[in-house]
This record gives sequence, C-alpha cells and structure tokens, in this order.
Amino acid sequence: MIDFFIAYRPLIDLFLLHTGYALGQYVVLRSGTFSIANAGLSAIGAYLAASLTIKLGLPVPLSILLGTVVSVLVSMLLAWPLARLRGVYQAIATLAFVQVVLSLNIYAERFTGGAMGLSGIPKAVGTWTLLIAALVAIYLVACLNRSRIGRAFDAIRQDEAVAVSLGVAISRYQLLAFALSGALAGFFGALEAFHVYSIEPNQFGFPFLVAALSYVVLGGRQSVWGPVVGTAVLVALPEISRPLAEYRMLVYGLLLILVINYMPRGIVDTWIDFLKRRRRAHSSEQQEKVSQ
Repeated sequence: MIDFFIAYRPLIDLFLLHTGYALGQYVVLRSGTFSIANAGLSAIGAYLAASLTIKLGLPVPLSILLGTVVSVLVSMLLAWPLARLRGVYQAIATLAFVQVVLSLNIYAERFTGGAMGLSGIPKAVGTWTLLIAALVAIYLVACLNRSRIGRAFDAIRQDEAVAVSLGVAISRYQLLAFALSGALAGFFGALEAFHVYSIEPNQFGFPFLVAALSYVVLGGRQSVWGPVVGTAVLVALPEISRPLAEYRMLVYGLLLILVINYMPRGIVDTWIDFLKRRRRAHSSEQQEKVSQ
C-alpha cells in the first residue's frame, strides 16, 4: 500500500487538485449558467497567492485566503454582465475573460513573471492538505445540493420561467453560484501554486478549461460524485493507456464521445437512474407476487 502511494503520489495529488476544480465547474453549471471562467479564476488565485508570499513575504495561509477572496470578488463582478446572456453567449463571454486573464499573466511581467511564470514558490501544501481540502469541498457541495439553494439551482437549470413563477430570484442565485465557484477555483488554484514550486500561464490555459468541463460532462451533474468520478477517470486514463503511447489522446477523445452519445447524463447519473429502474422493477414484481 505504501509502495503504491509513493509510486502514484503525483497522480493522487493531481486527482485531488482537479477534484476541487471540477467541483467549482460543477456548481456553476448546476445553476444553469454555461460559464467556463474557472480557468481564469484559478489563475487569479494561484498568481495572487504566490506573488503575495514571494514578493511581500506574507504567510502562506494568509496568501491563500487573499487569493481566494479576490477570486470570489472577480467572479461576482463577472456574474453581473453574464446575467443578461444565455447559453453559448455565456460561454463565449467567459472564454474571453479567461483569455484576458492569461494575457495579463503574460504581459504583466513585473508581477507575474511573464511567459516564464513564477518560480521559487515554497512547497507548503502536501498530499494530506490536498486530501483534506478535497474532502471538505465534496462535503460542502453535497450539503449545498441538499439545501434550498441546491433546489433553487435545479429549478433555474431546468426551466427559468417556472423558477421565476415559484419565486426564485434567478440573478441572486446565479450570483451565489458564481461566488461559490470562484471560491473553489481560487482556493484550489492557490493550493496548486504552493504545491508545485512554480506556475506559468499555460497551466491555466485552454487544456485546463476543457478538462474542468469534461470532468463534469463525463461524471454527471445531478450528484456531487459526478465530477469526482469524472475527474478520477480522466486523470487516471492517460496513465492506464500509457502502453498505447501516441494513441492515448485518441482513447481520451473516444471515451468522451461514447459517454456523450450513450450516457448523455454522465456516468454517475446514468448509474443512479439504472439502480432506480431496477428497484422499481423489483418492487413491481414483489407487489404482483403479493396480489397473487
């Protein structure tokens, strides 16, 4: 067990970090907002936290806190104009936001180190810290799903007109979804900065954006375990398919295509639906036996 942990520790760390990113993406998608801004929000949390410690000498916990708070504030500012947009227009607007953040990271060399990024960041975050952070994030999002807020998110996503008729303040709940998503993105971005010694713009570029979205699409949006399972599959897949060498990314893409076509609700949601149908069928059989 210890040998397994040592051998696959980098993969475990990657899974724990990306679980946090996936949960952030999950929260905002569940609220019915097609935002892909989390890559930019994670970059803000990472760069700000790292800069505060490297350049100003602030303690790591305080830097992580400030990086998270600023990410939340930026996400809330972003939520106001996005409230007027829907669907693909939200995606385009948030993609533009990510590009602006990445451009600032490249050209504001005095603060961000430019294209080379920031190095010499103290490694203050280890595997156990990441594990605790991921578990707490899963627990909080699970509590959110069972709360009035989670039910409001579901109502907005399924039908905004019906949600309004039920008295749901759509703009308020979407603002809350952005704030929670920004908190998770900024917090785990800051954790990554203090885990990998150095950060650079490409860490939070287009591949990051696609990965965070893929975790939720693959796993499903109904249960908190959807993004967790999606992350586990897509993080482990490159390692499992290592013998395929250059065909690994082909397998990655084919898996996504198959899931989207045959499990449009995601792996976890499809499995939950299957279990419900099986229980209903079993219950019907029992009732027929009793009636006979």
